[in-house]
Amino acid sequence: MSATDIRQGDARFYDNVHFYRGFSKSGDFTLAEDEILTYFGTTLLALENGQLEPENQTESDFVDMTKGNREASTKLERTWMKYVHLARGKKSFSTLNSKPNLSDDDNAYSIEDDRK
Repeated sequence: MSATDIRQGDARFYDNVHFYRGFSKSGDFTLAEDEILTYFGTTLLALENGQLEPENQTESDFVDMTKGNREASTKLERTWMKYVHLARGKKSFSTLNSKPNLSDDDNAYSIEDDRK
C-alpha cells in the first residue's frame, strides 16, 4: 500500500478554518504530512464522507480504517487520522490560574472548622 495507490484530488486540499496558515506552518505537521494532506486530502475527505466510492484495495482499506474497523497502518492513514484528531478533536485548554473544585460532601473542610 502506498499513497500513489490513492487518487490525487482534483484540487488541493486546505483547511482554512482550523489551519489558516497552512498545515506545515501550524507546527503540527511535517513537510511530508503537509504534502500528503494537500495532494490527497480532497480524495480522502470524499472517501470518508462516502462521496467517492473506493476504486482499489488501498482506498477500501482507508474507508475501513475511517469507520474504525482497523488501525491506521500507512503513513497516509496515520497522517489523515492525525489531521482528523487535530481538526475535529476536543481542544485542550490550560490556564495559569485555577479555582479548586468545590465538593458537595458534608465532611469537606471549611474555614468554619478552624474557628471551632
